[in-house]
Amino acid sequence: MAGPTSAQTAQRGAQRGGAPADGRPPAGRGPRGGLRRPGRRLVILVLALALLLTAGGIWLLYGSTWLRVERVKVSGTEVLTPDEVKSAAAVPIGAPLISVDTDAMAARLRQKLPRIDSVDVVRSWPHGIALKVTERQPVLLMKKAGEFTEVDAEGVRFATVERAPKRVPVLELTAGQSPSLLRFPVDRLIREAVQVAGELPAPVAKDTRTIRISSYDNVALELSGGRTVAWGSGEFGAAKARALTALMKAVPKASHFDVTAPTAPAASGS
Repeated sequence: MAGPTSAQTAQRGAQRGGAPADGRPPAGRGPRGGLRRPGRRLVILVLALALLLTAGGIWLLYGSTWLRVERVKVSGTEVLTPDEVKSAAAVPIGAPLISVDTDAMAARLRQKLPRIDSVDVVRSWPHGIALKVTERQPVLLMKKAGEFTEVDAEGVRFATVERAPKRVPVLELTAGQSPSLLRFPVDRLIREAVQVAGELPAPVAKDTRTIRISSYDNVALELSGGRTVAWGSGEFGAAKARALTALMKAVPKASHFDVTAPTAPAASGS
């Protein structure tokens, strides 16, 4: 019987997954049976497309007129005006929005306007800069030469005004030449007074006109109606606040209250 022809042999080899009899690899496979790698043209095309997209993105952010600073919005101001904030911020109108240094702008605002406690500088795409301001709030005033220096809850003296804000007590430093100033200087006494102001019960805080301090452990309050409070040091402030509240309810007509020892408060006068 005659053997199979070469064509039949090749066909059977192909059916079994082998290479054709002529030795050429199957279509889509390399000389060793692996998949063919992408051609150079495809790689070049992908690289060119990536480069084009990158260049286009850079041009859009820095070179085009679409994403540039056109407006500035200010929020959160109470005493300051939006125009004051805008002037200090010096926002570069017309510059690419992406190029604005927000950290440097925030630092510049805090330096030029000490009333600003914190500020968030935010890019508002596609054309704006938003300045969200938080102003310092005075808890004490220091009077000198007819003007008032505002002091915040951290003891920072941040602004001088001609008219005293309402319901903010005036701080009187009466230490003079006290030897205690060597250990507790003026800045330390101011922080002590600030701490006391923050511990006062809300009704008392509203009625407090003056806070006097001569040393770290000798703080006194002057309330409306000529009433006074001996507070002592800033220690045990919460306990002193509770004692004062109870004392004022128990002896509402007293003119002097002493909570230097909050476990043994006293009242006198009527």
